[in-house]
Amino acid sequence: MAHLVRSISDDGCVLVVTSDTTDIVETARQYHNTSKVCTAALGRALTGASFMGAMLKGEDSSVTLRFNGGGPAGSVIAVSDSDGNVRGYVMNPDVNLPLNKKGKLDVGGAVGTDGFLSVVKDIGMKEPAIGQIPLVSGEIAEDITSYYAVSEQIPSVCALGVLVNPDLTVAVAGGFLIQLLPTADDTIIERVEKGLNGLPSVTTMLAEGLTPEDICKKVLPEFNVEVLDTSECEYRCNCSRERVEKALISVGKEELTDMMKDNGTEVKCHFCPAVYKVNSEDIKSLVDKM
Repeated sequence: MAHLVRSISDDGCVLVVTSDTTDIVETARQYHNTSKVCTAALGRALTGASFMGAMLKGEDSSVTLRFNGGGPAGSVIAVSDSDGNVRGYVMNPDVNLPLNKKGKLDVGGAVGTDGFLSVVKDIGMKEPAIGQIPLVSGEIAEDITSYYAVSEQIPSVCALGVLVNPDLTVAVAGGFLIQLLPTADDTIIERVEKGLNGLPSVTTMLAEGLTPEDICKKVLPEFNVEVLDTSECEYRCNCSRERVEKALISVGKEELTDMMKDNGTEVKCHFCPAVYKVNSEDIKSLVDKM
């Protein structure tokens, strides 16, 4: 389980969301057998999506992030519900790259910058809200910050981190998202910036044992911070046999008939290890319903 905390400054000017997503990212690593750099890329995307999902209104709301920068890892997709539960995958999970100039995992090199971050928010309206911006760095956090500034006009600071052990397991993962509310003025911005100067990395803070509540206070030392709510979230796939059958019906009677001649088919979930075997009799039943 990941521990997610939403807090607000006592003057009502700054919102901060923090989370320790170590368990979520380790589950994703195990499901997708990701390389170090792909674990970092997917882990950052999942944490960012969890923050964005937790800020949605409506129980059935969801947000989908797709980072497509033309890098060797291919697209990185993360989906969150309104409780911050997430699922995701990276198209090419076994990519390996040298460390970047800073000696860090080269997430930007794996994701690439020749493309876009697409954000799809489904909040129960007739059509989902879709936003798209050019990728800034492919490092995930900077791109989410840019999305909020450009697409939603919300001044934000996003920091995400994943520390991977030599044996490829996840040591720590998490992050924070700071947003200025409409009541914030230039003095508030200055106080936020002052607090962020010299701030340790997310992974350093988590490795030192800081909790999400601790990090809320650490990133806003110039403010008195009050916790709004806390929640436990997890890596959660919503695949099911019913969803698979609906997807098969959507391909049409002709293709289903061909599948039936081939003695059925096998459908693998992109988000988790689930495999659904659909035999000829199952397909015939679907065709009869059409």
